Amino acid sequence: MLGLPCYPVTVTQLPQHERTFAELFDAIVSNISSVIHGKPEAVSRAVMCLLAEGHLLVEDVPGVGKTSLAKALAASIECSYKRVQFTPDLLPTDLVGISIWQRDQGTFQFQPGPLFANVVLADEINRASPKTQSALLEAMEERQVSADGRTHMLPLPFMVIATQNPIEQEGTYRLPESQMDRFLMRISLGYPDRASELAILDNFGAQDTLLHVRPVVTTAEIVAMVATVREVHLADPLKGYIVDIAEMSRRHPGLNLGLSPRATLQLSRATRAYAASRGRLYATPDDVKSIAEDVLAHRLLIRQTSGSSSTTDRSAVNDILSSVPVPIAPARRA
Repeated sequence: MLGLPCYPVTVTQLPQHERTFAELFDAIVSNISSVIHGKPEAVSRAVMCLLAEGHLLVEDVPGVGKTSLAKALAASIECSYKRVQFTPDLLPTDLVGISIWQRDQGTFQFQPGPLFANVVLADEINRASPKTQSALLEAMEERQVSADGRTHMLPLPFMVIATQNPIEQEGTYRLPESQMDRFLMRISLGYPDRASELAILDNFGAQDTLLHVRPVVTTAEIVAMVATVREVHLADPLKGYIVDIAEMSRRHPGLNLGLSPRATLQLSRATRAYAASRGRLYATPDDVKSIAEDVLAHRLLIRQTSGSSSTTDRSAVNDILSSVPVPIAPARRA
C-alpha cells in the first residue's frame, strides 16, 4: 500500500512522433468496443483501471460479457495474458508456480505459474477456496509472489481482472474485505439494449469476433500512459476532499466498515486516470465524483439493521459525497 514499482520508461523517453495519450486511449476503447457492444462507460472504466495501476472486479450475471471484456482488453495490448478458471480444487501453486527438482543440475528450479503475466483473468474468482484466493493478495498489492522462501517480481504492467456472479452463491466463497480492498474498481456490464444485442448477433453469429482482435498499443506505450497518469496534478484542496470523503465514511451511521487509507490512495489514482482520459493534466472534484462509486462502493460494509434494508453500498457512496463539502477554487483578483 506504501507504493508501486517504478516503471522503467517515462513519457519523455519516448520518441516525439508517438501517438498522444488521447489517441492511445481512444484506440484501446474502440478496439474493445468492437467486441463489447453498447457499454462504452464500462469499457472506459476497464482501461482507466489498467492505466491507474489497479485491478478490476467485474461483477454481473452470466452471459453479459464479463470474460469477453477481459479477453478483449488483454488482446488490445501487446502483452502477455493468462486465464485461470477458479474452481474449488484449485491450489495456490496452480497460480504462483512450483519448484521442480532438476536432476541434471541437482537443484530445484522455480516454474512460474499463470500469475506471471501482464494481464491475468481470474474467472469466477469466488469459486476457489479462501486459501487459494489468498495467493492473490501479495501479487495484487506488491506485484510480487513468494515461493519456497524466495521473492519473485511480477512483470510490469500487471493487472488482475476477476469476474464473479453475485446471484448464484452455491459452491462459492465470499471474497474477504482485505481482497475486495485490493480491487481498484468494481463494475458491472448489465444487459445490452436492443440495438447492441442485434449487433452482437451480427458479429458473433457467424464468427468469433474475439479471434480477430489485434493489439493496438504496445507495452511501451502503456508504460508511457501510466507515467502520464501519475503526472496528473491533484491540488491540495482536492487531496483534502478525498481524505474528507474517507473520514466521513468512517463516521457514517449505516456502515460497519468505512474506507481505508488504501482506498484514498486508489481513489486518487483513479481520479488521475479519469482526468487524463478527458484530456487534462489536472483533476477536479467532478472527476472524483464521477469515479467514486466504482472505486469505493465495494469497500464498504453495510450495517444490517431494520432500517438499513434499502441501503446499498452505492447509495452509501452517494450519501457520503452529498455530505462532504466540495472545495471551491479561490476567486482570482481582477
